[in-house]
Amino acid sequence: MRDAAIAESPWVRWLLIAIAVGFLALFLLLPLLAVFAQALSRGLGPYLSTFADADTQSAIRLTLLVAAIAVPLNLVFGIAAAWAIAKFSFPGKSLLVSLIDLPFSVSPVVSGLVYVLLFGAKGVLGPLMSDWDFKIIFAVPGIVLATVFVTFPFIARELIPLMQEQGSAEEEAALTLGASGLRTFLTVTLPNVRWALLYGVLLCNARAMGEFGAVSVVSGHIRGVTNTMPLHVEILYNEYDFVAAFAVASLLAGLALVTLVGKSVLEWRHGDELAAVRRH
Repeated sequence: MRDAAIAESPWVRWLLIAIAVGFLALFLLLPLLAVFAQALSRGLGPYLSTFADADTQSAIRLTLLVAAIAVPLNLVFGIAAAWAIAKFSFPGKSLLVSLIDLPFSVSPVVSGLVYVLLFGAKGVLGPLMSDWDFKIIFAVPGIVLATVFVTFPFIARELIPLMQEQGSAEEEAALTLGASGLRTFLTVTLPNVRWALLYGVLLCNARAMGEFGAVSVVSGHIRGVTNTMPLHVEILYNEYDFVAAFAVASLLAGLALVTLVGKSVLEWRHGDELAAVRRH
């Protein structure tokens, strides 16, 4: 009786499905197809020649470098924060949870400006950085800091609900049997969260490589030096070099699609574990 009362008629179900598919096609699939179509509009030769350009290669290397630094840093932070929040009670725990969510509510541009105010030439710590001859703003360290800020919730937010649901009984049993804290983590805790951890790393890496707003503020847009791929796309587009701009954009889109495939595979093979994350 209850199922019959809430069941929708077939035409309503098909209408909702059509609306969802239509939105995906209009706002996701068509733009992606347009990117690849524009990138290849003059043929494969001009498309490939874009990646032979020194500035493009520099942007690709810098993007990979920033992701290679930011993701491991967020991995360490995410595991530590999730462990502390899920396994212990301490003063300020709710504040820590709120701070982890802060980048979700703060504009990336604002987060970039914060670092400029801190480490810029006229910032709070700018003169000190100048005395040490250590450049953060308009240099790679500033790009890494801005990227870390906007991406640090991703791994922690995947692990916290799962660790809370699992509790600490298994860890306590391992410690009772004489295992060290490190051994308990490596043999009990980490295997229990490994797929959620990988899921968080995928999302964190995708955001790190695609971040524009915060990086744009702190980079200075120095061509061939501090331009990541998203910034390089903007410069090429503003110069009306549309084929090159969309070629680099297609690389970013390809990386996003790889992330999507990896995410889908994880959800397909380990859906029950990942579903526990979304229930909280």
